[in-house]
Amino acid sequence: MSESRRRNTSGLALSSLLSVALLVGGACGPNPENPSEEAASVDTSGENAQGTPEAVNPETQTPAPSFPEADALAPSFPETDELADPSPEADAMAPSAPAPDALASGQEGLGTTSQAAVAGLRTVAAWETLFLKRWNSEHTSSFLPMSKSLDSWQFYNLAYGIDGNTAMYRATGKTQYMDRALLYVNNVVNNARVSSSLPRSNFRDSYMGWASARSDTVGQEVPLFESYCWRYVTRMLRVIRETPALYNNANYRSQYDRLLAFSERNMFEKWNKRGANSYVYRVNTHMASHWAYIAMDLSRMTTDATKKASYLKVFNNINRDMPNNTSSLRGQLMTSMVNPSAYFWAANWGSRARPGQDVAHGNGVMAYIVEARDAGMEWTATDIQKFVVTLNKVIWPSAGSYSNYVDGSGRGTGWFNDGLMKLGRYDAALQRRLETHTVGNNTQYYGNAALNVKLLGG
Repeated sequence: MSESRRRNTSGLALSSLLSVALLVGGACGPNPENPSEEAASVDTSGENAQGTPEAVNPETQTPAPSFPEADALAPSFPETDELADPSPEADAMAPSAPAPDALASGQEGLGTTSQAAVAGLRTVAAWETLFLKRWNSEHTSSFLPMSKSLDSWQFYNLAYGIDGNTAMYRATGKTQYMDRALLYVNNVVNNARVSSSLPRSNFRDSYMGWASARSDTVGQEVPLFESYCWRYVTRMLRVIRETPALYNNANYRSQYDRLLAFSERNMFEKWNKRGANSYVYRVNTHMASHWAYIAMDLSRMTTDATKKASYLKVFNNINRDMPNNTSSLRGQLMTSMVNPSAYFWAANWGSRARPGQDVAHGNGVMAYIVEARDAGMEWTATDIQKFVVTLNKVIWPSAGSYSNYVDGSGRGTGWFNDGLMKLGRYDAALQRRLETHTVGNNTQYYGNAALNVKLLGG
């Protein structure tokens, strides 16, 4: 325990600096952190109360704040099991899979983007230039120390560094970006400990994991913190598997094999066996979507038929038939009451009440859906077009105007980095709007904007 405390010092110091940066930037999610409430009713998941943050906010970084620790991070939106009412009236494998540089199977038919339109967009190279201006500062001040921490809470925000670098590799094919994403993930895995050696863990079994140092979940193994990060770990691994130049390279292949084995046992199997209804089939759309994402990726990499069936079961259940709830991601979707060409959905299973899903957490749902669509799994071109309209017309009706909920109500922040902006890969007009968007301009934003252009160009 003393070793854990010593090695967590840098992570805790970083968290303090980030808190200062948030205050300076005036950033706050729709449901600010409330550790006192969460501590009052913490369950073994570490998330069964209000106030689990979604990220740390760079959206006010024009100009960038004087705290470089915040540069690489995204807004502090809590991922709670139940969203607080905003107003009194609210209830509310395959080895043959396509290479990451190509438009994935099933994307044809979106049809809104011409080559001429793509030619008028900011290029991949131009996005990469913006990316590189922040790449090393975010690495040294934020993502590298996070990856070396023993604190699983640090891995939550590390997700953005893994995603941004993976996206930029997919856009450019330059291995320096893949190498950096791999560095972060290898660091995290190297610091995993056997659960039975974590004194305050509720599980103390033979699986590998990490203890949270966050004040309201100290010492606990928290599935949200792990899954939020690991969806981008498995996506990175899929890129290696689907890129012959990487998969057939001994250096990348050895890392891939090790990290895939770790992910299968110490992420999916661990939480599935500890209690799928509690830790995989989560209490709201956004937290469940992380597991659909992980299960989808693993199903496309494993060569074990039994494991693949297990992964696809979780994937299909979350999409279509949650075993512990009356709805599913597909079941939550309905025609928007403010725009018949858009979608509306609520975060809480079975609810159809306005204002619906908050935009901050809606990013997590969209991060999963765009990758499932590109993989040709479950989600259709029609779905994507409705989501594009939801962002373009309902959530972001005009420059500088952002809603807080998917019904267009409330005043939001305009932070779209972690999911909604990825819809730009399907629509050139949306991608053009993203070129002038000033919220959240960090490496995750730039990396995914570059990838959007790459995919738009086919």
